[in-house]
Parts: sequence; structure tokens; C-alpha cells
Amino acid sequence: RVLAGPEKRSKVMSEKEKRLTAFHEAGHAVVMKLLPGANPIHQISIIPRGRAGGYTLQLPEEDKNYTSKSDLSIEIIGLLGGRAAEKLVLNDISTGATNDIERATTLARKMVTEYGMSDRLGPMTFGSPRDEVFLGRDFTRGRDYSEEVAAQIDKEIRNIIEDSYHKAETLLKQNMNKLEKVAGALLEKEKLEAEEFEEVFNAAV
Repeated sequence: RVLAGPEKRSKVMSEKEKRLTAFHEAGHAVVMKLLPGANPIHQISIIPRGRAGGYTLQLPEEDKNYTSKSDLSIEIIGLLGGRAAEKLVLNDISTGATNDIERATTLARKMVTEYGMSDRLGPMTFGSPRDEVFLGRDFTRGRDYSEEVAAQIDKEIRNIIEDSYHKAETLLKQNMNKLEKVAGALLEKEKLEAEEFEEVFNAAV
């Protein structure tokens, strides 16, 4: 998650907002920790920063020249972990996941229309850098394919998002104690460094 602006410790959050933010960020962190191949968690915070209520920061262990399909899939699942945690624990959802959903949808769209990573549509790109178009096509990519293909593109994007959300939700359901412990530690300390997160995560059975 991109860090936007300095921390705002003076910004007052209600207890309800703090709890929601704690579970949201814990959802990201726990899901990513459980996904083989995900970048390590470097820091988690529920201190407001810019317009964001909190953040989960990951740092890659090594620089990569290319991004694989599995890398992108992992990132999408992790992005949806916050929304899945909100729904599971609080039985409600918030606008706090808006940026996550936007980023996940953009990645899914690129996988289908630019990177040729759709099993159904195959190794093809769709659209040319031209006119504005809708969901299945990037805003900078003009339409050069049929309505039928456009519908297939939209369906593929939806399938990626829904499948990724289900995977995030399943991981959290199977590890509710870890989710609750990490969220509890965030409510107590407001910020967890990598070592603290590892300790809390591993202690929760």
C-alpha cells in the first residue's frame, strides 16, 4: 500500500474506526504472510496518514525485472484481505477498501487485456492506446474488438477478483485467531514493526 503523506497522530479516530482499521490492516498482513511467495511485511500501522486510516508496508527481498502471473495474483489476494477481514469480523464493509479494490481491479484488467494472462482468452492483448472505454478496457486503450470479446474480458476480470476475494476470505476464516491477535496488537500499539508482527503472528495458534 502506498504511503500518502506524514503520519497524523493528532487526527482523532473513534474507537469504532480504530477497530475497523486494525482489522482491515491485519487482514492485509495476515493474508500476505500466509501466501507463499508474498513480499515480507515490513510495518503495519493504524495511525492515519494522508487520507488513509492506516497502512501495511511490504518490501521485496530482491529487485525483479519482471512480474509473474503468480506475483500479480498474490498481490490481488493481499489487496482484498482488508475488505474480507472487515466483512468477516465486523459483518460490514467500509470505504476504507476503495483504493485496494481499485488497485486490484486495475491489476486484474491488465492481466487480461495487456499481459495475455487469461486462460480463457489466451496470450493476446486487447485495445489500442486511443479512446475512452469501460470496465473491460483500460481508459487509455481504445476498443478494437467485438462486444462479445468485451463481455468475455469483463467476465474474466470479475472471475479474477471474485476468486481472489474468496481465497483471502478462506485464509482468514482458517486463521481467525491470528487475525484477532494482530488486530489486538495494533489497537494496543498502533504500529507494529516486522519483528513485532512476526512474534504476534507466530504466537497465535
